[in-house]
Amino acid sequence: MSSISTLSKLLTLLAVVSSLTMTSCVSKKKYLALEAQQNELRAGLQKKLTDCTTEQDALRQRVADRESELSSQKTQLTANAGQIKSLEDQVDYLKKTNTNLLERMSDLSIVSKSGAESIKRSLDAINEQSRYIKDLTGQVQRKDSLNLALVMNLKRSLADVNDEDVSIEVKKGVVYISPSDKLLFKSGSAVINTSAETVLGKVAMVINDHSGLDILIEGHTDNVPINTDCIRDNWDLSAKRATSVARLLQSKYNVDPNRMIAGGSGEYKPKADNASETGRKVNRRTEIIITPKLDQFFELLTPEQK
Repeated sequence: MSSISTLSKLLTLLAVVSSLTMTSCVSKKKYLALEAQQNELRAGLQKKLTDCTTEQDALRQRVADRESELSSQKTQLTANAGQIKSLEDQVDYLKKTNTNLLERMSDLSIVSKSGAESIKRSLDAINEQSRYIKDLTGQVQRKDSLNLALVMNLKRSLADVNDEDVSIEVKKGVVYISPSDKLLFKSGSAVINTSAETVLGKVAMVINDHSGLDILIEGHTDNVPINTDCIRDNWDLSAKRATSVARLLQSKYNVDPNRMIAGGSGEYKPKADNASETGRKVNRRTEIIITPKLDQFFELLTPEQK
């Protein structure tokens, strides 16, 4: 704001100098030279004022984007805290149940052998469930910490990339990396632009540092039909774009192909209304989704049988 104020004052001073110049007794040649200098100075100052205003608007937008991102992270943390609180309540309940059973056992003067074994099995089952809930709570906390570290590493790696070219967000416990459609491909093409390879290389470096995670690459299009010699329809285009990204990550940046799944959703998972060009631009995307390994995830959901 101080730069804009200073430039405004300079413009005002320039106007005063102009007025004095016009009222002074100078030769026509000197007057014209002074007038030219004055016009040049005025144009330069006006350009600086415009540049400062543009820069100020851009900074305001970046601040707004950061505030929105922080709000989303806070919402996710709040949801996770609720899950943990619920699991802790279940643990407390099971502990109380365990204590009650022990007290009832102490009150029994005679317990049959089969009855004692049944009670012991019940207690073992409760203790096992309690351990399972604690393990699950720990896994949730560890996954959230891993996602946070992953996002921070990605943002540091892509610090010199325009926010409009690559977006990074956490949704439903997984990390989404979304390079813009214009960065990756030309219209109607599945051939990756050379300028996008550097960005994908930086993403690949972070992916390779987190070898315990899987990568789902999913292509999406708008609803504008396509039918060429190479592309049959939007299903075809979205799938070919996803496999192009997977192929480049494997062949050029050594990402393990066993970790990757590539597929296309065509026009059928839009994020915005296809009625406007802005909406169609949002819907044309290729998302790199980083997830926990599915086999480990299902093992986590199934308590160990003894």
